[in-house]
Amino acid sequence: MKPEVFVKVSKIEVSAEQSLHIVLSGSSGMVGKALLPFLTAQGHRVSRLVRHKATGSNEIYWDPIRGEIERDKLEGVDAVIHLAGENILAKRWTPAQKKEILKSRTVGTKFLCEALAKLSKSPKVLVSASAIGYYGNRGDEILSEESGNGTGFLAEVCREWEKATVPAAQNGIRVVNFRIGIILTPKGGALAQMLTPFKMGLGGILANGRQWMSWIALDDLLGAILHSLTTDKVKGPVNAVAPNAVTNHEFTKVLGKVLSRPTIFPVPRLGLRALFGEMADEVLLSSTRVRPEKLLDSGYQFQHAGLEDTLRYLLGRAADGRGLPLLPWKKH
Repeated sequence: MKPEVFVKVSKIEVSAEQSLHIVLSGSSGMVGKALLPFLTAQGHRVSRLVRHKATGSNEIYWDPIRGEIERDKLEGVDAVIHLAGENILAKRWTPAQKKEILKSRTVGTKFLCEALAKLSKSPKVLVSASAIGYYGNRGDEILSEESGNGTGFLAEVCREWEKATVPAAQNGIRVVNFRIGIILTPKGGALAQMLTPFKMGLGGILANGRQWMSWIALDDLLGAILHSLTTDKVKGPVNAVAPNAVTNHEFTKVLGKVLSRPTIFPVPRLGLRALFGEMADEVLLSSTRVRPEKLLDSGYQFQHAGLEDTLRYLLGRAADGRGLPLLPWKKH
């Protein structure tokens, strides 16, 4: 039985010669859980990097803290997708938690890349996660992959995260650093957290609402990852965001419109700082207006480019206010 795939991206028929053997880290995370069946449904073989003893032919044990990995199982694989890392929103940013966030991204990435570099037959491509936090708080500035590194904790994390992939690039592996924006899916992340208060009519702008939000539908993130695996011209930093960023004010109003709920309860800046500390300034109030120049230039066609249509698709809401049939992943 073929695994279910809950994405709008069309299935691409591949021959045995075109089928890739892909190694995936972070398969238990929100993106990894969706990416695994998406890739296998496209005809590719996926082996998961796991922290426990491998129990099947499609599992590869690794423990980057202990410096252990089943290197022989990496020989001859075609591609690696590296998504593993501590959730930046999981806990308040204490000094210890910030250290853990940085360590989880840099130590694991560097260890994996050094292991790939030592293989007799290295993979052709590595897609390694990063984030648009690389750019820091940049106001209304339009940011491309050529824009410089910003300031702040997340900018530092992303800079070191991407730097950790250098051993792979130096060994001739095509490295793609995916700078991912706000991922929209009702299955998790920011949108899932917003739904309850917005459905209750308690949604509102954050502070003045002028900060830019660069977003991408989960469907398009999966499609863009596959596009990057199979498109040789895509390399280096790649902005994984939809072409049309919006301000927090616009996002709030559109979500309220789609849900047919008022959005009249703004959350003051001081309240956000009291609740979330430093995280409020760097995540909720930071302004990053990012363009996906490399994806567009390389021919990737976004399935979801407009915010309102995207939210209606994800949430099953027709323009006339009636509910659309529930999508397969939204079972009550």
